[in-house]
Amino acid sequence: MKTLYFDCFSGISGDMVIGALIDAGADPEFLAEELKKLKIDDEYELGWKKVVKNGITSTKFDVILLDSISVNNADDHSHEHTHSHDHSHDHSHEHTHSHDHSHDHSHEHMHNHDHSHDHSHGHGHSHDRSHDHSHSHSHHHRSYKDIMKLILEADLSDNVKNTALNIFEKIGRAEGHIHGMPLEQVHFHEVGAVDSIIDIVGAAILFHHLEVSVIKASAIPVGTGRIKIDHGIYPVPAPATLEILKGIPLEHTNIRGELTTPTGAAIVAAMADEFCAFPSLKVQAIGYGAGTKTFAEHPNVLRVIIGEQV
Repeated sequence: MKTLYFDCFSGISGDMVIGALIDAGADPEFLAEELKKLKIDDEYELGWKKVVKNGITSTKFDVILLDSISVNNADDHSHEHTHSHDHSHDHSHEHTHSHDHSHDHSHEHMHNHDHSHDHSHGHGHSHDRSHDHSHSHSHHHRSYKDIMKLILEADLSDNVKNTALNIFEKIGRAEGHIHGMPLEQVHFHEVGAVDSIIDIVGAAILFHHLEVSVIKASAIPVGTGRIKIDHGIYPVPAPATLEILKGIPLEHTNIRGELTTPTGAAIVAAMADEFCAFPSLKVQAIGYGAGTKTFAEHPNVLRVIIGEQV
């Protein structure tokens, strides 16, 4: 039975999931073509490349929002806009590294639009991205109903649609609970952003593309410390992340910062059949997906292991 194991020793985010699956052998060109079926490819570009995180070669996946290219530098671009109050984190204390910038950018793949800008350098500004909101979000404010419609009307397989909708429902119900409103009334801003839609639908596409039968995951480290969000200074994990991970084993860590984002939490919560220690596997493929943050003594990557259960 083909099994995929998420080894979340450094947490999990949407971009790390996609990067790890590509690194494990999923076809990024197939992903790019399938994502066009959402009919929003005039709003983004995709980028992926190899980077080294603390000695581990991994794949960095990026979604570049086209409406912000002309306004901001690449350093300010984010694609983990995952809940309605997670877009003003100040992680400036983490901006001390530089080794992701030295790689040969011939590995960079840009898609959908012929822009000469290189917008997916491995700048480690934040696992959940430092967000500069001076750019327009004019077509990123999609409601839960908008997202459902977008997915249901796409020419994707029913399995991919159902998986993506399940992941979004995890986030929607968490937000509704936190804000005291039913799911139908939840209006997302960041969850409705193009980049989060790409991460979630993209993860669904790749899971089914890899024909995985069982998904398992380790306990989830969420990080420690405080983050600045719209409503003030909040503890890590952010409220939406913690709500999504209710009932799922969390792992203590002394690493300061937000290791697990709402999108990453929702993907693993919706997809994992079991949370356990490393299972007995005959390993066939290993993939590492890079986060943007870099730690002094800890590789900020998500590891996926694919193999036959024994």
